[in-house]
Amino acid sequence: MLTHAHIWRALDTLAERLGLSASALARRAGLDATTFNRSKREAPDGRPRWPSTESIAKVLAATGTSLDEFMALMDGAGSGRRAIPLIGFAQAGEGGFFDDAGFPVGGAWDEIAFPNVGDEHAYALEISGDSMLPLYRDGDVVVVSPAAPIRRGDRVVVKTREGEVLAKELKRQTNRTVELRSLNPEHPDRLLQEAEIAWIARVLWASQ
Repeated sequence: MLTHAHIWRALDTLAERLGLSASALARRAGLDATTFNRSKREAPDGRPRWPSTESIAKVLAATGTSLDEFMALMDGAGSGRRAIPLIGFAQAGEGGFFDDAGFPVGGAWDEIAFPNVGDEHAYALEISGDSMLPLYRDGDVVVVSPAAPIRRGDRVVVKTREGEVLAKELKRQTNRTVELRSLNPEHPDRLLQEAEIAWIARVLWASQ
């Protein structure tokens, strides 16, 4: 399973390999020196705080570390790797790629290597277009887990029964409706009836 501890250990391992402290690694990436401090890894109530995708992307760029190399550091923390399906957003809107529960089916896709996230049905979606800016850009890949629990504030991928595929932030969910916050301020938020939704899955990771 991909965990909070695995990602932080990967950052710590990268810093150690470069002969840097966590603070020095943050400064090299142009971040506040306290960004990766151990005191920032948990909220006051004990909940885990995850490093942002943006901060990790800046670290990779500043250190010349590829995403695959970073994933390998997480492997070293015990996560393991396996091939997962890679599906384009346009394909995701078509029939034949998912079952009724949102699990990928068939085999007409590419594959990428990714740490084991504890969900055998996890898959990757390649973003196309600009509707998900500024968070996700054209060509970015997001890893999605249909089995992961979803809470308010999570980034999710939603497929409607009409075949529309959306990448949004979960704003609110009731027994009857799902409110979605748009990632791009130029695109409106959405309010969907539960009956309109084919499936909804949480975004675990984005390669940016």
